[in-house]
Amino acid sequence: MPLFSFEGLSPQVHPDAWIAPTATLIGDVVVEKDASIWFGAVIRADFGRIVIREGANIQDNSVIHVNDGVCEVGKNVTVGHQCLVHDCTIEEQALIGNGSTVLDKAKIGARALVAAGATVTPATEVPPEVIAMGSPAKKFVPLTDSARMWVEHNAAIYQELARRHRAGTKPV
Repeated sequence: MPLFSFEGLSPQVHPDAWIAPTATLIGDVVVEKDASIWFGAVIRADFGRIVIREGANIQDNSVIHVNDGVCEVGKNVTVGHQCLVHDCTIEEQALIGNGSTVLDKAKIGARALVAAGATVTPATEVPPEVIAMGSPAKKFVPLTDSARMWVEHNAAIYQELARRHRAGTKPV
């Protein structure tokens, strides 16, 4: 897995985290226990710190970057495929849908779902346990039963999948 030091700061990856061999981590990145960083993801912490909390998953081709300060991806968060997460806070067990963008100083509440393709503009606060929709994401509705199922179970599904990849992904 490509891990790069930047100006003396190196990624810190818990031994029980799984990093895909084509994911790239640069600088002051912390990846906690049971978190997973998937193929093609780039996590670049050259202006500040990025923390990926326990059990979170950053899926294929997503990019996380930070300006000054800390960008935090909370415990059991899912960042879907091809997302841009920039200098923001995502609270515990939130789900960022495929192709979404979350921008500077935004805050995504616990167990919220940012709908696929949505754009959360700078400094927007998405309340806990809602679906945020639109580009820009201005429509917030309560979680539906289907959305709640994804929010509650997706992290565990990806934790198990990461264990399978750790054991079964081999170069050919």
